[in-house]
Amino acid sequence: MTQRTRQGAVAVATVLLTAATGCAGAARTSGAPPAGQDSARPAAPVAPTAPSAAAGAASARTGFTLVASGDVLPHDSIIRQAAADAGGRGYDFRPMLSGVKPVVSGADLAICHMETVYGKEGGPYTGYPAFKSPPEIAAALKDTGYDSCSTASNHTLDDGAAGLARTLDALDLAGVRHAGSARTAEEAARPTLLKAGGATVAQLAYTYGTNGFPLPEGQPWAVNLIDEEKIVADARAARKAGADVVVVSLHWGTEWQTAPDDRQLALGRSLTASRTAGRPDIDLILGTHAHVPQAYEKVNGVWIVYGMGDQIAGDMINYQGAFDPRGNQGTLGRFTFTPPASPGGRWEVAKAEFIPQWFDTSRGRVVNLNAAIEEGGGQTAVRDTIRDVVLSRGAAADGLLMGE
Repeated sequence: MTQRTRQGAVAVATVLLTAATGCAGAARTSGAPPAGQDSARPAAPVAPTAPSAAAGAASARTGFTLVASGDVLPHDSIIRQAAADAGGRGYDFRPMLSGVKPVVSGADLAICHMETVYGKEGGPYTGYPAFKSPPEIAAALKDTGYDSCSTASNHTLDDGAAGLARTLDALDLAGVRHAGSARTAEEAARPTLLKAGGATVAQLAYTYGTNGFPLPEGQPWAVNLIDEEKIVADARAARKAGADVVVVSLHWGTEWQTAPDDRQLALGRSLTASRTAGRPDIDLILGTHAHVPQAYEKVNGVWIVYGMGDQIAGDMINYQGAFDPRGNQGTLGRFTFTPPASPGGRWEVAKAEFIPQWFDTSRGRVVNLNAAIEEGGGQTAVRDTIRDVVLSRGAAADGLLMGE
């Protein structure tokens, strides 16, 4: 495992883009639930940063590892568990995430997906269908080692503009960067630029929709909606702002479907094919939303994770009204990037890995399945099920490995 290099910590870059910034709405991803609905419900209660090296010294830059994980989705049972773990003193989500902390904190850059918005300090807090989560989650994400989170999801407007603002305020207070939603037009116009090793990494994030909630009046930039032209324009603008690597987080796909749907496949092909001067505009795509693990695939020389599955969620109920254990399965993706051999070249993924994980709802803990199996903790069948899905589109032939 590559140890985290925190030289100056992960830096915030605040570069105002000159490109237009309005979010263009997009049609709901094929197979997504009807407006206002989501099957993510539980069972009954049980300053701009310049490039880090001179243009002529690209080969002297150091590589980095990036770790990413799926939906953090606090149902009522998750909130109760955090209260219990806090011993009556608020909410503590750190124990839930402790099982993956070695992997997350061991990366140079770690990205999560914060699916829900936060409620007011002291509550009330709610789960499905309109989530308002305890803001203490932000501090737990930071403690686990996460540097930035995507915040564009179908639940971003569950509590309107106020909930969106509270969430970003809490993440800022905890020292966790974010991408995908914004409090102001100026914030929406800035790419989220992060430092990792010798690289500047841009994180962009978008969602298929907001469960029928309209964008706040006069704030068309509040949540990034999936629009192919905008994504490519934003990626190119981030590159001009100094990004060596551009990572795009997409909240997309069909819930409960392990295979990527036609919209994912088409958009993935198009985005990865986009190039400027022969260099891909996007270097990595990270998918969320489906609640189940989906395949990894290398398309046009770019890795796509169609869906990482849920990282934290209560017992999940599928469209048939039955408990579906796949809703508590997921992966962490780990990608090792190496610097270009010559100035202006592409940062390549030298190693791609997936790490199977599972949320044990009986204990309220995220489990690194390979680590647990190594320690005699069982769940081999769950690990193997996840592995088969991840490799279902031929990723092994392109070098994807199962990590620990």
